[in-house]
Amino acid sequence: MLVVEDDQFVRSALIRHLTEAGHTVRSVGTALQALREAAQVRLDLVVLDLGLPDLDGAEALKMLRAVTDVPVIVATARDDEAEIVRLLNDGADDYLVKPFSVQHLSARMTAVLRRARGPQSAQVLEVGALRVDVARREAALEGAVLDLTRREFDLLAHLAARPGVVVARRELLAEVWRQSYGDDQTIDVHLSWLRRKLGETAARPRYLHTVRGVGVKLEPPAVPDPGRPA
Repeated sequence: MLVVEDDQFVRSALIRHLTEAGHTVRSVGTALQALREAAQVRLDLVVLDLGLPDLDGAEALKMLRAVTDVPVIVATARDDEAEIVRLLNDGADDYLVKPFSVQHLSARMTAVLRRARGPQSAQVLEVGALRVDVARREAALEGAVLDLTRREFDLLAHLAARPGVVVARRELLAEVWRQSYGDDQTIDVHLSWLRRKLGETAARPRYLHTVRGVGVKLEPPAVPDPGRPA
């Protein structure tokens, strides 16, 4: 895991306690160093302080999301609800308001990592020519593996587990984003990316169908009736 914190005292304390808890910890003090680490090293989780000397942590979060889908817990002294909503919508998996205990951080880390790993039991979902292997976190369409981000996979798996069922946006926010509130635009953006990778559009859907004012459903494409004129 990577701790991004510019305060040397706080960083040293976090490293010591997290190492004692059995974590392998890397640490940096700037946003640019964090981006370099994320691009070069496979990380399980990032704890990101917002008060960084070279770049605001909120901007660093957006840049991190451009290069990796590693889970991110934001550590912030800002407790403004609107700011927290923006951070969650920009890709944070969780947040902690300073000051916090290492025990509290460890509990949040465990929860975030559990969600990121997904169900541990073998489970393969098939909807038409779409195959979603939940345990391996792999998805394929007509045999071709799809290059999905972690959030795109979670969204697809959640819908694939309920084929033909209209899933409410509130449920998607709660189960996929782990948020009790948020902006519908977050869902729309991820649906747009997912549709592109499934080879469809909102105007010409094949698997993903938006039910206006209700939610989204995933179902296999309709099989043409050979007896019906095209």
